[in-house]
Amino acid sequence: MGYKGRKAVDPHVMVAEVVSTKQVTPGMVRVTLGGEGIAALTLQGYDQWFRLFLGRPGQDMLRLPTRTSNLGWYAQYLATPKPNRPWVRSYTIRAARPDLDEIDVDFVVHTAEDGAVGPGCGFATGCSVGDQVGILDQGVGYNPRHEHDWTLLVADESGLPAVAGICESLPESTRGLAIIEVATDADRQEFRTPAGVEVRWVLRDSVHDDGRAAIPSASTGVRAEAGTTLVAEVAEDAVGHHAVPGAAALEALRAAELLDGTVYAYAIGESSLATGARRHLVNERGVPKAHVDFVGYWRQGHAAQ
Repeated sequence: MGYKGRKAVDPHVMVAEVVSTKQVTPGMVRVTLGGEGIAALTLQGYDQWFRLFLGRPGQDMLRLPTRTSNLGWYAQYLATPKPNRPWVRSYTIRAARPDLDEIDVDFVVHTAEDGAVGPGCGFATGCSVGDQVGILDQGVGYNPRHEHDWTLLVADESGLPAVAGICESLPESTRGLAIIEVATDADRQEFRTPAGVEVRWVLRDSVHDDGRAAIPSASTGVRAEAGTTLVAEVAEDAVGHHAVPGAAALEALRAAELLDGTVYAYAIGESSLATGARRHLVNERGVPKAHVDFVGYWRQGHAAQ
C-alpha cells in the first residue's frame, strides 16, 4: 500500500441486500444496498471503502468469513476450498442514507474484447432486488497527516466514486483541484464540491487535431464554448477507446498549473496512474513524498483472483 488510511470502526462481516439499481452514466451502474448489516456500519464519509463478497456462479449459498482482522478474515478465506469461496472485491461508499440504512455503491461497467465481464460488473448489471452480499468495512483512504494549503485529487473512472465522496466531505473552505478522467462526456457526474475546488474532467475519447484531449469547463458543469474549452497536452496514445484508463489524467496532471502553497495529493485508480502521479509530483514538482498518497485500485491486463 502507498498510503496510510484511517481504520474502520468496529469492522465485522455483515450481510446486506440489494435495494435497487440505476444506470447513472453509460459506464457506471449504482447499486443501493440496505438492511441490518448497513445499519451496523459506522459511517466516516470521504472515500470510505469496504470488501464486497459476492457469490460465484453455481454456489448454493454465500459463505462469508467470520473473522474480521485484516489477516484473520483473509487466512480464513484462503482456507476455504476455492469452489466455495465468494468473489472478493473492494468498493467505495458513494453515498449513505443512515436514516434508511442504505448505501450507494457505484460500479464501473465494461466488457473485455472477448466479451467477458468481471465479478463486480456482472453483479451490478445482473443483480436483483433482495440478492445478498457480504461487506467488511475497511475505513477511509483519504487521510492528510500534515498541514496543507490545498488538496489535489487525481483519478480515472474507477476512482470517481472516491473523489466524489471526498469532495462532498471536504470543508467548504477547502481549496483544490480534482482531475478526473472518464471515457466520454456522458460519463461525467455532478456532485457537490467546495467553492474553491475545481473539478477538471479529462475525456478519454476526445482528441483535437493537434493531439490535445478536451477538458470541459468544470465550473459551469457543461462543456465550454469553442475557444474557451480547457485543454491539456496529452500524448496520442493516451486518448481514444483503446487507451489505458488513467493515461490521459496523468498527462493532464503533468500539464496542469498547480496552486500555490503546500499541497496534499491523493492519486487513485489504475496502478500506472497512481504510481505515475506520485512519481511526477515528487520528482518533477518537488512535492515531499509524505504529502502524496496513492492507491492502485487495479492494473491493466491483470485480473484479480
